[in-house]
Amino acid sequence: MSDKVNFGVAEREGGLGRIKERLDKVRALIQEPEFLEGKGLSNEVNIRIFCYEPENEMLVRHFVNQMETDQSLDCHLKICNLYKTFLSICDDMDITDAIPDMEEADGSVYLLEQLNFAIGNGEFIDKIQYEPHEPGDVLMLTGVGEVFPFMRIHTLLEALQPYFSDVPILVMYPGEFDGRQLKLFNRLTPNDYYRAFNVIE
Repeated sequence: MSDKVNFGVAEREGGLGRIKERLDKVRALIQEPEFLEGKGLSNEVNIRIFCYEPENEMLVRHFVNQMETDQSLDCHLKICNLYKTFLSICDDMDITDAIPDMEEADGSVYLLEQLNFAIGNGEFIDKIQYEPHEPGDVLMLTGVGEVFPFMRIHTLLEALQPYFSDVPILVMYPGEFDGRQLKLFNRLTPNDYYRAFNVIE
């Protein structure tokens, strides 16, 4: 019994060591001139996706929080939590307080339909966009799992790319991306997306 327990602990520690190592590589990657300039890509779109196991979410959030206050980075990191962005949009529309009552009265399916009708990619882009873009900027998108199902990352990236054609975008993604399809949480129905590149295997 103790051997099984020890094996489980070692397996978890090995997994933690692996994700920490991969996050360290992310930190190094976003400071590389080739990344910042989009060199080495087969098309003009500088969108990268960092996939991680959903159970490592809290570790990734801790990493992002550290990066947000890291003054030693050789890049200008712009971090956008999509769930916080969604809540901010709801606040601007003065509907935040009404959401729980609507869900209770009409059900979650109706609520989702109404929110998807009221809040689209345009509202997200208005919140995410900033001026001026400067050399060395990196847009990091987080909160992808939190904001689901109110926003789908593959449709947002398609809409966002023209506004950030001069800025590399890095998506912190709790799921899988095989270069053709995004699979949130490693279990939901995949969505086709071809214009990004997987980073840090």
